[in-house]
Amino acid sequence: MSATAPYAGPSPIRRPVAAAALLAALVSLVFGLLLAGAGPASAHAALTGSDPQDGAVVDTAPKEVTLSFSEAIAVGDDSIRVLDPSGKRADTEAEPRDLSEGGTVRYGVALHSGLPDGTYTVAWQAISADSHPISGAFTFSIGAPSETTVALSSQEVGGGPVGVVYDIARYAAYGGFVLLAGGSAFVLICWRGGASALPMQRLVVRGWLTLTAATLVMLLLRNPYTGSGKFADAFDLAGLQSVLDTKPGAALVSRLLLLGAAALFIAVLFGTYARREDEQERKDLTFGLAVGGGVVAAGIAATWAMSEHASTGIQASIAMPVDVAHLLAVAAWLGGLASLLVALYRTPDIGSASVRRFSAVAFGSVVVLAATGIYQSWRQVGSWSALTGTRYGQLLIIKVALIAVLLAVAWFSRRWTGRLTDTAVASSGAEDASSGAEDASSGAEEEDAAEEAENTAPDAADEASDDVAPERVAQLARQRAALTATKKKRIRDADPERSGLRRSVLAEAAVAVVLLAVTTMLTSTEPGRTEEEAAGGATAATAPASDGPVNLSMPFDTGGQNGKGTVRIDIDPGRTGSNDLHVWIDGSDGEPMDVPELKLALTLESKDIGPLPVVPDRLAEGHWTASGVQIPMAGDWKIDVTVRTSDIDQVTIDKNAKIG
Repeated sequence: MSATAPYAGPSPIRRPVAAAALLAALVSLVFGLLLAGAGPASAHAALTGSDPQDGAVVDTAPKEVTLSFSEAIAVGDDSIRVLDPSGKRADTEAEPRDLSEGGTVRYGVALHSGLPDGTYTVAWQAISADSHPISGAFTFSIGAPSETTVALSSQEVGGGPVGVVYDIARYAAYGGFVLLAGGSAFVLICWRGGASALPMQRLVVRGWLTLTAATLVMLLLRNPYTGSGKFADAFDLAGLQSVLDTKPGAALVSRLLLLGAAALFIAVLFGTYARREDEQERKDLTFGLAVGGGVVAAGIAATWAMSEHASTGIQASIAMPVDVAHLLAVAAWLGGLASLLVALYRTPDIGSASVRRFSAVAFGSVVVLAATGIYQSWRQVGSWSALTGTRYGQLLIIKVALIAVLLAVAWFSRRWTGRLTDTAVASSGAEDASSGAEDASSGAEEEDAAEEAENTAPDAADEASDDVAPERVAQLARQRAALTATKKKRIRDADPERSGLRRSVLAEAAVAVVLLAVTTMLTSTEPGRTEEEAAGGATAATAPASDGPVNLSMPFDTGGQNGKGTVRIDIDPGRTGSNDLHVWIDGSDGEPMDVPELKLALTLESKDIGPLPVVPDRLAEGHWTASGVQIPMAGDWKIDVTVRTSDIDQVTIDKNAKIG
């Protein structure tokens, strides 16, 4: 496996056109990927159960409402709200109580006493352990269902304009870190002369500015992003204080402090280090900068690891340092690739030795990425079904495919690297070779202009020593500098090996931008392992605990006149063996409803048992019962209910219940 290499470029005339076409295609592709994942970020934690359950009808008002989650969450005063049919608060408005025990994460809120019958809405909002906001709502009824005036916002938490800006800042933060860390590493390890090159300085400084600005935006928008969704709340001091007390807020503040240290590092790298001429002193300073810069870069990478996917779930103590190593490898590879591209196109001085050193650095980065990526994939996906059946797994497949494409292009770059020599730059006859590579007419014109400038410049300089104004001297100096740069550029562009390498590195950079976008999308997507576990938990959550009676509530609509209602089922004791079954049917007005026919069937699909038919007897208006219903095996049973409200209007509904 080979990693990338540097150098190359098309002719000066065709290069801008080719680069513009590549850039347009790249922007289109990245835009498509971003829009494909433009919804609110999926969260690590998920609601797995509640008491009362969604859609349940209870005879008496509960004392509290409890919610269970798949992972740890952070809650506030209004994280769980219970609203009565008129929209007024039915809970005591106190901070939710932490009822977690063992591996179960559960929170509850107390309700007022004496609540009237009707349908109640439970709206919840929290922050998962990996920093992403989550929210949802469900209803339950006391006595019988009723109309409700509660209207919840259709905008999910973390969405809207605030969510869009926050997500843009997240992408920018990763891009800024890659340029800052990768560009600095490229200068220290691969091309020390780059410390004096203005394009390299601009690249690294812009990376620092981008990361700093993005971090400030994320810190200010964190409160509205996880709460109201209004830009005005970005400057709410109380909200900002609450953000600082959270793990994501502490991570963002730590990143800003580390960026202050990074600013000092940049000042030394492009100041003292760039001016140092003594070789031994430069080596000593290189070692010091490498150690200090490595510590700062690792610290900045840790601000992501300590607040996102790596900080929660299984083996978090191992996952966080692995995530730091993964981010540093990404920065060294992709940031170095961006630096190489700038060096190839904007500076004439980089040599083949620097290109080969970067090839070795890139190879090492790929090895680290492979090792850490395999572990992260196992930890976040966990199964083949999650790899192909979840959004996280599908994005991971795209990422692996992009890495394969990037390595293939890097292989071509490495071939160009093997051909590189520095003779074109060093030889005294390079000017003739470069002029011969240019178009005949334009080349002749440039040579004539160069000769004239060279011949007139000394005379002008002599005149300057006598009576010529200082402005004229400065103008002549600029002409000489421009002439020198033009010669170097012609020499550089005349080398076919460097031209081929520049094109392949440009292609690598294009793929790398898309790869970085997909990687950023992965950080905000619910891991496949968690999504599958939450889906299983959600199925189980439709049933109560297996050590008590089963209570289910299912709305139905046969499509005919007076065909709407609710079926309530009790299975007691809700264990294997003999059980008593009671069925109540309530009409849309909440009153008991008689129907001509009612049938039930139980199926345990995981064991291919059933359907086992149950035909209850009518006990009273809207009330049916069956005794001695046998449940042969514990499991997640599907209960099908067929309701007929007229000679032609009939519907079958179903719901799962864990029994036994």
